[in-house]
Amino acid sequence: MSWQEYVDKSLLGSGNLDKGAIITAGGDAIWAITPGFDIQGDETKKIAAALAGGEAEDKMRADGIYIAGERFTFVQSRERHIYGRKDKEGIVIVKTKQAVVIGHYGEKVQPAHAASTVEQLADFIIQSGY
Repeated sequence: MSWQEYVDKSLLGSGNLDKGAIITAGGDAIWAITPGFDIQGDETKKIAAALAGGEAEDKMRADGIYIAGERFTFVQSRERHIYGRKDKEGIVIVKTKQAVVIGHYGEKVQPAHAASTVEQLADFIIQSGY
């Protein structure tokens, strides 16, 4: 499967997400993305830096998560993920060894279902060596 197929089938095909992307762990390239999900290069770099922890994560926690020009409130982070909300929509970001999986869900989706979908794809990518 190609990276784009993972976004299209595993993320969007679940029905739990309406937009998705897979970027490099360093945030310097986008491997696959939903058309119209206009994530900018500086946004990917900030996401990658925040997932590494430290000051970048603290700044994102204070300023919010910016994805495709939209601001999401920083809800929580753990060792490999960051979750954000904007009204009834949300964002799930999960890091693997070499990639970051990003999923956006709409207001009719339970956040836990969206998170599970992104986490499962990230687990699969890790098992595949990425």
